[in-house]
Amino acid sequence: MTIRTREIIRRELDFTRKRLELYLKREEKMLDDGVQLYTIGSRNLQHYQTSLAAIQAEIDKLRKRVDELEAELAGQRPRRAVGVVPRDF
Repeated sequence: MTIRTREIIRRELDFTRKRLELYLKREEKMLDDGVQLYTIGSRNLQHYQTSLAAIQAEIDKLRKRVDELEAELAGQRPRRAVGVVPRDF
């Protein structure tokens, strides 16, 4: 396991915060005017250039990553995933 310095964590945190800010701006723009409306005869089709659900999923992922990096800077250990397999003997 490699030890990450505080400077490396700070740089990654800054980069992640910038990405989060860009995704939040993109979400806002999509909600304001990111819909293309097509009309063919009596039918209408609304289309986002990027999937709103994908943008929101990435925002959630980035927020969690920011929380993890801030906790790491504060000296907390990162969470580890542990799997348990129940057995009946």
